[in-house]
Amino acid sequence: MSMFNRLLVVAACMVGFVPGLIAQDAIEPHSARPTLDAAQAGQAAAPSAVPQAPAGNAHPAQEIVRRTEGQVAPFGPPQPRSNFDAESKSAFADAVDLAPLRDLAVLHNGRVKILDTMASEMVSGLTGRSDFVDFIQHSETDIEKVGYDPVFTMLDMIIDPAFYVREPVVHIEYLPLREAYLAMAFPEDTPEDADARLRWKKLTRISPAMIEAFSTDLFNQHAGSAPYREGIQKAERANALFLYGVNNLLLIAPDSSTDTWHHIAEASMLGSPELLEASRDLGAAWRAGDADVANAAIASLAQVLPTINSDLYPTTSRSLELAYNRTNTFEWGYWVYFFSLLALVLAFGTGRRWLIVTGNVLLIAALGLHAFGFVARCLIAERFAIQNQFESMTGLSLFAALVGLAIMIVRKQWLFGAAAAACGFLVLITATEAPIPGKDIGREAAILNTSVLLKYHVTTVLTSYGLITLGFVCSVFYLATHYGAKVFGKQETPSLAVAAVGGGAVGGVGGAAGTRGGNTEPEDTPTLARTLGDLDTAQMIILQLAFWTLGVGILLGAWWADHSWGRWWAFDPKETWALITWIVYLIVIHVRVGTRNKAFVTAWLSVAGFIVMLWTYFGVNLLLPGLHAYA
Repeated sequence: MSMFNRLLVVAACMVGFVPGLIAQDAIEPHSARPTLDAAQAGQAAAPSAVPQAPAGNAHPAQEIVRRTEGQVAPFGPPQPRSNFDAESKSAFADAVDLAPLRDLAVLHNGRVKILDTMASEMVSGLTGRSDFVDFIQHSETDIEKVGYDPVFTMLDMIIDPAFYVREPVVHIEYLPLREAYLAMAFPEDTPEDADARLRWKKLTRISPAMIEAFSTDLFNQHAGSAPYREGIQKAERANALFLYGVNNLLLIAPDSSTDTWHHIAEASMLGSPELLEASRDLGAAWRAGDADVANAAIASLAQVLPTINSDLYPTTSRSLELAYNRTNTFEWGYWVYFFSLLALVLAFGTGRRWLIVTGNVLLIAALGLHAFGFVARCLIAERFAIQNQFESMTGLSLFAALVGLAIMIVRKQWLFGAAAAACGFLVLITATEAPIPGKDIGREAAILNTSVLLKYHVTTVLTSYGLITLGFVCSVFYLATHYGAKVFGKQETPSLAVAAVGGGAVGGVGGAAGTRGGNTEPEDTPTLARTLGDLDTAQMIILQLAFWTLGVGILLGAWWADHSWGRWWAFDPKETWALITWIVYLIVIHVRVGTRNKAFVTAWLSVAGFIVMLWTYFGVNLLLPGLHAYA
């Protein structure tokens, strides 16, 4: 285990109250949790640190916990035993009004954000999910699952940490490591211990006491295994959020723009006795379970904090960030995109005009949600939000959906709307539901702020990737129609795609009946030939746009590289694979000259090009080291 991570644990007794609680045998679980003796903590001082701007193209340093010297207890010292059990804690959580605290400003991890954001990041970093979940056992068979608000969880861990010492709090993703912790916590070969190991394993989380008690032994046992080492270090970093989360409460605005924010525990030194009193009242009422007094103290805190150095206290940005957090526009956006796609697909098969109208209205609504989330993130981050994997994905899908909508309006072909909805749905659901880096709004790598050219370069390349995705969807429609006609009979399948391109009962065909796009399918059925020809025309329109847009993006990237790194081209992995992707689409466009089944070959090459683009976009960023490591 690294010296830094060990220091985080062994320094506990000196820099805060919580680790002392972990080491006390007197603390008992409030529910049916394992009782563990924690490892004895050593003595070391945690060094103070101030976030520094990263150099070059390095990732900004993440300081999820602010380290400080001395004890920090703005809400008074926590008690060695919690006054709550699971049921009374749930009732207290329901009675506490946290609304006044949500949009309070706090300096954390290098940027001023709101308390709601910091709490969500803390709980996510600890539990591996958006909220903390506990269980209330009313009887042998009646077990109630209770979810807690992140702001409540953060404050509760700070004010009443004894409640969580033996609770399943820290997420352990690596299953063998989780099993190893539980094997040490429940070592007996009895049905009771076997049942406990199984129950805890399903939770995917272990307690802070387990980490404190067994991490050293597990690290020594598995020192030669990288997954174990990384898992233990990750667990201890997460546990530090529980041990030192109180240190992050930099809630008092600075005296000047060159100064840093102050911790709420410094209220008395800053001449704000009412703030100190409100903090103490909140802690005492919270530990006593007095929701009325706690709510009064919360209201007082929310009233006083913005008045201290009010000229430097953020105003409208706090409301915008809270709206961004509360609305979850990207999550709602992909669902609306999905229903838009579903409506348009049903319209393809039935030709019903009301489905087309519904699909297009939903598409516009999804774009509105998507655009609000993207623009809000730009304003909150105070930069163009395309500078990490998550942001680039949300930007890519937005640009692609806008282009698809524009082409649909110009050519009056609903296929482009369906492709736009499919692109928005697939990319947004991947960005929000998969473990994509960059979901939290953070600082940018220094190299990304050297020239305005970056915005044009990255936006152009991301637009080209979005067009490639649109072209891929159109090609999938073509292949589905082609193979569907072979499997189900040529008379049965085409009606679906005819409506897709605006023909049949739906409306006029933008591609016209005579357009074949080089398609050489047998014309046993004029409808099938016309459908495949229009689908081929659609995919070619998109792929040609993608080809030229990616080419311009690569040229802008070379210009930016010369400005930022002093050279136009260095065969960096990202540069090389972007060029390979462009060459693939060069082949896609020109292979039609000498190919008999032009449309069919183009469709399959489009699928292959999409796979190459995915490698360029994801694989190179995550697996190949280079100057684009921040992407």
